[in-house]
Amino acid sequence: MLGPQNQSTSLQRLNHAEKMIVHALELSGLAMDELANSTGPRTDVLDGHCGEFMQSMKEIQTTLREEIKSACDYRPFEKCDYGARISNEICCQKLEYIAEKLDRMKKTIVQFNDDANLTS
Repeated sequence: MLGPQNQSTSLQRLNHAEKMIVHALELSGLAMDELANSTGPRTDVLDGHCGEFMQSMKEIQTTLREEIKSACDYRPFEKCDYGARISNEICCQKLEYIAEKLDRMKKTIVQFNDDANLTS
């Protein structure tokens, strides 16, 4: 189960992934600028931007995959006893209702017997 410390770590990793996405977009912009260069693209610079872009994509994919897997593994209500407690409480209320009805029936029977004894 994730505690507050793990949640902040997860948030930090997602924040880092967001920054990597922004960096990847910047790299793609630099590559586009290089392709649009009036003197023609410099192959070494373009290769560097593209290589760094691909590495960033790999890191982003790995980070997001791990975070998604972690989120899927996290089940905050897995050990929760709320359902059992509510079910138990409903059963108790039903028993109280039945006991109340049985008491009324007993009183009615006793009253009927008393009335029958008085008339005999």
